Amino acid sequence: MLGSTKVLVTGGVRSGKSTHAERLLADELAVAYVAPGPVPSADDADWTARVAAHRSRRPSSWTTHETRDLAPVLSAAAGAVLVDCVGTWLTAVVDAAALWEAPAEEVHGAVLAELDHVLAALGAAAGPVVLVTNEVGLGVVPAYRSGRLFRDLLGTVNQRLGAACDEVHLVVAGRVLRLPDPL
Repeated sequence: MLGSTKVLVTGGVRSGKSTHAERLLADELAVAYVAPGPVPSADDADWTARVAAHRSRRPSSWTTHETRDLAPVLSAAAGAVLVDCVGTWLTAVVDAAALWEAPAEEVHGAVLAELDHVLAALGAAAGPVVLVTNEVGLGVVPAYRSGRLFRDLLGTVNQRLGAACDEVHLVVAGRVLRLPDPL
């Protein structure tokens, strides 16, 4: 049991982040699972299969919320919350505001304003919260502006969430490293 611990789980794509996050909450009786990513559609069989695999791993006692509005779920939850994943949340926030072509400062301002609501709700959450995110910026500079914008935004969001959490876990190749507290 995590008590009221807040944990940010980060790592690369397919590193085992989601499985680790789910295991952290395995002993919780009820979990509010927040899926802020795109809803599966007939247009994208790969995404539909990926979502189905995630759903099949979750216990039936977990309640799924498919929404980008994280703050209300964090505020309303009486118990544990799992958000998977912050990267899809970020994409949904920018998509909803149609900001991909807006000046970077405008996009950053809109995302950080939304993040402030999430951070306030995170700080007030009564139960444990586990947030899953992708670690970006470890390799090639994206060729397109939207990729660079996403990378920079997610890096900033991850830093702010990491500072607000009690623990940060890095998952690499299915192995977990609990990162030390900042200096």
